[in-house]
Amino acid sequence: MATSIFNFLLTFLALSNLVFLSQSQVTSAPFKPDGLALPVFKDSATGLHITNITKRTPQQSIPLLIDLNGKFLWLNCEKNYLSSTYLAPFCHSTQCSRFGSHSCNKCFSTTPRPGCHNNTCAVTTTNPLTSQTATSEVAQDSLSIQSITQSGSNFGPIVTIRHFLFACSPSSLLQGPFPNNFQGVAGLAHGSVSLPIQFASHFGFPRQFSLCLPSSSQKNGAIFFGTSGFNGTQTGNLTYTPIIIGSQGEYFIPVRSIRVNNKPVPLNHSSLISTRTRNFGAPYTALEHSIFTTFTQFFANQSSRISQVNPISPFGLCFNSNVSSSTNVPNIDFVMQNKNVTWTIVGTNSVVEARPGVSCLAFVDGGQNPKVPIVIGVHQLEDNFVEFDLVRSRLGVSSSLLSRNTSCSYFNFTSKSSFVNEME
Repeated sequence: MATSIFNFLLTFLALSNLVFLSQSQVTSAPFKPDGLALPVFKDSATGLHITNITKRTPQQSIPLLIDLNGKFLWLNCEKNYLSSTYLAPFCHSTQCSRFGSHSCNKCFSTTPRPGCHNNTCAVTTTNPLTSQTATSEVAQDSLSIQSITQSGSNFGPIVTIRHFLFACSPSSLLQGPFPNNFQGVAGLAHGSVSLPIQFASHFGFPRQFSLCLPSSSQKNGAIFFGTSGFNGTQTGNLTYTPIIIGSQGEYFIPVRSIRVNNKPVPLNHSSLISTRTRNFGAPYTALEHSIFTTFTQFFANQSSRISQVNPISPFGLCFNSNVSSSTNVPNIDFVMQNKNVTWTIVGTNSVVEARPGVSCLAFVDGGQNPKVPIVIGVHQLEDNFVEFDLVRSRLGVSSSLLSRNTSCSYFNFTSKSSFVNEME
């Protein structure tokens, strides 16, 4: 009997403090990097990850939430956005077409400002945690980022894109359970103006990016664009599975079954098939209610030798961590195109300390009839190297790096010189 396939939506939101060194030397000579890199830090208060992206003239570092399903970069321009290189493309221009914008912005202010010009492109922006929307102005401004040279062997200079496309949004979109000083969203979806696509188009490297999200809030991880990593950080062999691009540029992978302790979870596969989309802001993987109930009970049965305690909301299964550790819980396998291709979730990614002495299975109830039956959480992605190869339409995963005596918390970003890239 053919095994049913369900779509597994990969989505996460994330947080970091990226510090760029001041430019000691600037030259207009064209420079073509092999890739780009952004440091990523985890916010201890929210469990999300953010990156600071350098924009504007004069340059300013701006904290942005990372959204794997975000279609473009948007940031708050309503207050104190000062830049001599800010441009608002005219309505129906080529830049508007790239955004898919077919409407014109109307601003009733007597004094034009960033985000408020007449006869410019209008685009809808969305807060990924609250789903609140707002009309924003399509804009261009300079963006600077760390380069990588020699196929990921060395850091190169800071490079600048003079006319990077983004959406200039109102401050009303900043409401929600965000990290402090949050100013917008860095979208990584498959779309013509998302970060990975704009970077690849501008610099001419492959359309791919990789994530290595830290579990520690004390050290940074990284996002790599155009290359599989830096100086061997791709950690060798990855397990690859086909990636499916949704209608809104979101990412899915096909998953045939789930195993716990190498035993199949008895799931009703027909309930797992979905073609719709869902955005999820929590740090833990969300499962459709019936999947959650069956999976949690099955995991409990496979962990019967571990002392269980009353669950702590929002979790459905918790353990006494004073007498057991995350290394004692069984592994979870997402079985992909065949039984030999799996993404293994080990204890450090499958459980979380809910309070001192209590660890819980880090999966939550996604409710009845969600848009997508399984939405991966950022906790399950931490300390995994995940590669999105958009050229070959495949996703590569390492499973936990901790089992290889390494992690996503050791990247050291330095640069000695800066270039302005003028390849338009």
